[in-house]
Amino acid sequence: MELVVRKNELLRELQLFQGIVERKNTIPILANVLIEAQGDEVRMLATDLEVALRSKCAASVTKPGSLTLPAKKLYEIVKALPDTEVRIEEDKNGVKVAADRFDSRMQTLPREDFPTLPESGSSPRATLSRDALKQMVGKTQFAITGEDTRYFLNGALFVLKPDGMSLVATDGHRLALVSVPRVDDGTVTEEVKVILPKKTLLELGRLLSESDGDIQYERGENHLFFDVGGRVLISRMIDGQFPAYERVIPKGNDKTIEFERDRLTRAVKRVALLSNERSRAVKFEIDNGKVEVTSSSSEFGEAREQLAVDYTGPAMAISFNAQYVLDFLSVVDTDIVSLSLKDEVSQAVVKPVGADGYDYTYVIMPMRI
Repeated sequence: MELVVRKNELLRELQLFQGIVERKNTIPILANVLIEAQGDEVRMLATDLEVALRSKCAASVTKPGSLTLPAKKLYEIVKALPDTEVRIEEDKNGVKVAADRFDSRMQTLPREDFPTLPESGSSPRATLSRDALKQMVGKTQFAITGEDTRYFLNGALFVLKPDGMSLVATDGHRLALVSVPRVDDGTVTEEVKVILPKKTLLELGRLLSESDGDIQYERGENHLFFDVGGRVLISRMIDGQFPAYERVIPKGNDKTIEFERDRLTRAVKRVALLSNERSRAVKFEIDNGKVEVTSSSSEFGEAREQLAVDYTGPAMAISFNAQYVLDFLSVVDTDIVSLSLKDEVSQAVVKPVGADGYDYTYVIMPMRI
């Protein structure tokens, strides 16, 4: 194989593979990227067997062929090169990567060892709005647990309907649900539910930030395909029964308080500095016309900050994990957020007020301190 490719074009694609390949992998070939050169382009593929990414860029191919190279080391070399053309050439001693006056030779692993991945195109495709999907991923992925033995919670539930789509994530202590409408284009005839791994959402979020235009989505037998601007993210589905999230969302929360988002964010951040480091608990002491956000710890002391609010209901106090509150506030883009409560021990619901184009519900369990 022999080809020449622009440094910046190759670097942009290699960068997207860095989150896919695993540094510590018991299967050496999974640390490599598969490079296939033919015609006027070079195609690349990387996988950790759960998530994979196919990508390509323009190239001048002298000798077509395919080979594998260490994905992270190749990226580091290309990144360090001057802005010029990169030459990749295979011979009996390895793979030569050169540019300008720089010359290197890298070790390769057999092309035959690279896993075979399914191709898209065998099932009907649905068109998804890039902006809507980006909103959904950004507003839910932080609520996915990372270590739960209930493996179906290590992902988010994607619900696709003819006239809308939803993404929901929960770690058992909080739940984030985003729903957006979509135009019924006839490609989706019934409601479809799949669980996406956490890593899939992370990589999908990166791809959505790198491209324009709508997304082509396809569900295969065991895999999902997201065509994002010509790059195809391939993901295994998590096989399991996601919790009945609709039952978790309380319906009888009759006390609602509205906050300025920035003001609440600053107050919680400041007060949380003196919270218990293990529980990260902050208490909302609610009374007529005010909410006092307080914290205390035997090790550090205590803190409080008062916020003026429009509230005339009964006095009550409820405690939350400060990080759970801040996670929500950091991804909301409205100036006002609402907190709906029933009592001091039931789930609270936080929502953005005046959100345009999507419905966002965040359920958070109170803490007993």
